[in-house]
Amino acid sequence: MRVVYLHGFASSSRSSKAAFFAAKLAGLGVTVETPDLNEPDFSTLTVTRMLAQVGASIDAADGPVALVGSSLGGFVAVQAALQRTARVQRVVLLAPALDFGGQRMRELAGIGLEAWKAANTLDVFHYAYGRVLPVHYELYADASRYDSFNASLTIPIQVFQGRRDAAVDPDSVERWSKARPNVELHMLDDDHQLLGSLDYIWREMKRFLEL
Repeated sequence: MRVVYLHGFASSSRSSKAAFFAAKLAGLGVTVETPDLNEPDFSTLTVTRMLAQVGASIDAADGPVALVGSSLGGFVAVQAALQRTARVQRVVLLAPALDFGGQRMRELAGIGLEAWKAANTLDVFHYAYGRVLPVHYELYADASRYDSFNASLTIPIQVFQGRRDAAVDPDSVERWSKARPNVELHMLDDDHQLLGSLDYIWREMKRFLEL
């Protein structure tokens, strides 16, 4: 099995979680791919572009694929699994931004969607790059075309969500998970980053992926 790790918004393939899980999986001889979803340019980021990158990674795999998505990467993982149900065998979601195309994006805009649309750019702090960068309005317009919150997937899904998450609503993730019999939910005493729960997550993920 190949594992594809999808990082969150304004993060990168070199994030703490990406490095942690890549090292653990590689130690078991599992092929891990961590595409940089910022490429080729963060300012022109869209869900469609990210899905094309993830789709290429899935298509290049020899066998079944498991997707591990963090925050926005969770939103993308759900959509990628919908597009390639024959190839994606398992999905693991870490504090998934399932409503990224809706409420989460409106909160991100802050100044308001109309102002973002008029200016066409919104300045956001990119944690991986350590500086403020602009992102185009097309990110919102494109994300609105995808609905991960109401997505219907029947493959096994494992979800880890912190109860103290200030970026993703824990209650909405819990409702989403409990409404689907194929979802294994772990509610944790942690924040959005889940850094205090990585050892626990790894143990449960390893079991779930049957490694």
